Amino acid sequence: MLVLFETSGGYAIFKLIDDSKIDAVDNLYEQFESVETASKVVKLKCFEKFKDTTEALAAATAAVESKLSKSLKKLVKRLVAKDPHEKLAVADAKLGNLIREKFDLNCVYNTGVQELMRCIRSQMDSLIADYPHKEMAAMALGLAHGLSRYKLKFSADKIDTMIIQGIKLLDDLDKELNNYAMRCREWYGWHFPEMGKIISDQLIYAKTIRLMGMKENAAGLDFSDILPSDVEEQIKEAAEVSMGSEIAPEDIANISYMCQQVIDMTAYRVQLHDYISSRMMTVAPNLSIMAGELVGARLIAHAGSLTNLAKCPASTVQIMGSEKALFRALKTHHATPKYGLIYHASMVSQTAANHKGKVSRMMATKTALAVRYDALSDDSNSMMGVEHRARLEQRIRELVEGRTHRVSGLAKVKGQHDKFVAKIGPGKVYDASGDSVAPSAGERGADEGEGGTSGGVKRNIGHVETSEPPTKKKKHKRLIEEIPADVVEPEVDVGEPLDESETSKKKKKVKREKVDESQDFEVVTEKTVVEEPKSSKKKKVKKDNVGDVTVSEADVTIDSLETSAVSLSSKKKKKKKDKQDDSLIEEIVVVPVSPKKKKSRAET
Repeated sequence: MLVLFETSGGYAIFKLIDDSKIDAVDNLYEQFESVETASKVVKLKCFEKFKDTTEALAAATAAVESKLSKSLKKLVKRLVAKDPHEKLAVADAKLGNLIREKFDLNCVYNTGVQELMRCIRSQMDSLIADYPHKEMAAMALGLAHGLSRYKLKFSADKIDTMIIQGIKLLDDLDKELNNYAMRCREWYGWHFPEMGKIISDQLIYAKTIRLMGMKENAAGLDFSDILPSDVEEQIKEAAEVSMGSEIAPEDIANISYMCQQVIDMTAYRVQLHDYISSRMMTVAPNLSIMAGELVGARLIAHAGSLTNLAKCPASTVQIMGSEKALFRALKTHHATPKYGLIYHASMVSQTAANHKGKVSRMMATKTALAVRYDALSDDSNSMMGVEHRARLEQRIRELVEGRTHRVSGLAKVKGQHDKFVAKIGPGKVYDASGDSVAPSAGERGADEGEGGTSGGVKRNIGHVETSEPPTKKKKHKRLIEEIPADVVEPEVDVGEPLDESETSKKKKKVKREKVDESQDFEVVTEKTVVEEPKSSKKKKVKKDNVGDVTVSEADVTIDSLETSAVSLSSKKKKKKKDKQDDSLIEEIVVVPVSPKKKKSRAET
């Protein structure tokens, strides 16, 4: 097995005497403690030396990028020509794959090979005797410096250094230019104070002083190249009646020199602005389109680099530059700022005051996306920034016009809602057998007898008993009539109807009215009071079922009985409205009179 060992002076090929040494790597370092034992494990076969530092740097750069250098290709070709079936141990798996694809040579890379490389490196000076140690050390130092300079030259983090320095210089230049211009106004204002109110631009003011000098020279000068005609007339008129003091020619010379500095600094500022704009469009085109060249450059300078800015979330980008206001607001429990450096972007600064916070938030979101695209994408086009800026401008127009905006849902498709369709099955068939005839007004008051206690209405007709379902409300008066079905009832002469005053005074007592003794049947009217549900004791109503009655024992007719029941219930109905708490149950029982009972009554 052959071993490819890379050094700063060149490539070395070692011959592994025993291939089994790679399998037992636990004690391999013991065999490299001395040169004699190491030479028994590996033996130098050939050494390909670099001609100069440039070739060494090219080989190191190719190894970093997982590529094959020219010198390595020549060395591998010679190996393949001599031993095409030999295995080659390499220190990098990617490099081994490239050699296998290029030369069809079997490459080995595992933990055993890594341990062997460490052991060879420990005895490298003695194993490579053809290359002096001093030259190897000098070559390593030169290669380290050259590789470091190469990495710094093409580092993505260092490309934006010129932008950071340029925007800082531009800010400093603005401060100095403002100081120079204000000093110039104050100095020349002692001689011609009226000109400061007429001309507001700093550059034009400095050029006017440079051209005019003393105010007495204004009448004979032509300012058409600097000022408009109307401003020129105002300057000449004000110079004639000026209240300024006289100054010496030496003062005018110094003021003119300072005005020349202002003119030169202004020209250099314009040149610096163009330089920053061009660099920003090269480094971060999408950020430049979204926020502008100067705002984007200030954001990069504040974050430290383009990569650091790409790591910041949108909320940090929004308030970047207003850290003092943020911490002051948090300390004093006031409202936090809504924008920082991003306020100077055209879309935020030109928006109405009530929409600035919302626009700055949307602007920060799109800016964060643009920065990440510029910093991490291999593509350098600006289509993404143009598209997002158009969407943001459309959203701002909607805010200003007060139109609604669909935030969620599909992008260009309106939400479609499924119509509700009721699943109607076959309806239930109406059961007419459960119908009951509603009682009449006279029967409604005296229609409950036994049903008040049992919850239902029962009718005993002869020996046949039929039942109806119980009603929910039990506070109703019902009349239960127990009459045999096959009996022809005789007429009954019912006495005087019950008095309402007596029934109201004696609610809990049972009254019976006697029927004429000559009749075989007597009608007994019983009144019981049904207590409230709270009371546990209830008075029971005695029930007397009608037995088998023959035609010879009763001659009472049904018509006369119904008329007597109606007369009783008509008076009870009036009392029902006033007495809702107490439900009275009336029970009318027709009882056959025995012959013995007739005799006893006759005797009395």
